[in-house]
Amino acid sequence: MMRHLFRRFFASAVLLAVAHVSFAQTPSTVLLQNLTWTELRDQIRAGKTTVIIPIGGTEQSGPFVAVGKHNVRAEYLSQKIAEKLGNALVAPVVAYVPEGGYAPPTSHMRFPGTITIPDDVFEKLLESAANSFAVHGFRNIVFLGDHGGYQNDLKQVVAHLNKTWATSHARAFLPPAYYDASSEGYAQILRQKGFRDDEIGTHAGLADTSLQLAVAPQMVRVTQLRASAKLGSADGVYGGDPRRSTAELGQWGVDVIVSRTVDAIREDTAGR
Repeated sequence: MMRHLFRRFFASAVLLAVAHVSFAQTPSTVLLQNLTWTELRDQIRAGKTTVIIPIGGTEQSGPFVAVGKHNVRAEYLSQKIAEKLGNALVAPVVAYVPEGGYAPPTSHMRFPGTITIPDDVFEKLLESAANSFAVHGFRNIVFLGDHGGYQNDLKQVVAHLNKTWATSHARAFLPPAYYDASSEGYAQILRQKGFRDDEIGTHAGLADTSLQLAVAPQMVRVTQLRASAKLGSADGVYGGDPRRSTAELGQWGVDVIVSRTVDAIREDTAGR
């Protein structure tokens, strides 16, 4: 009798130990690419039915910011947003986006390091990714685009997906708050702090560069930036002056982008 009880106790202890090890090995992350398929299955079943698709782009951002700016920033902000939502995961970043023509080179393609794809290829890529997530049980597919050049493409993708999914459980979302907050919303905050529009800029200026210093300072060549003369469009800087950029200024942008986007996603997906 005692031997039988001991065996039952021992077996239970082993099962508890295995379960504890399994739980301990599951990473605490919202990044889909860092999870196994079984971990993803279990998280979807447990209620993580929102997936964020961060969309960046590989393009020049002036002489002092690395060309992967949008990719790193889109993932960082999406991760912060997903963590605050509590029911969301983050897909791998889409790094290949429309950036102009290459025969002849136009727009950002005039600068080395920029990568472009046609609009129709970009849209098909996003639709295919979204359909993949819908098949696996995600109900809310949220697109967050960090670059202004393809916002109309995103609107077309979302409209087409929602028409296709009219009788399904899935729904696509493009919360305007994300891009609005990162552009005009953030610029308005900087104006209130005393910065001029000819500093803030629209691309690679003070706003853009400060955001990058807050998100990934290693991607900004600060020493050379501080020592430079004022830059212009020939240098890849549009309408701004990044020389007074700081991580502190950038954090104001991070905070407003994350908070406004979280609120927008919650409102869009309420009751689903």
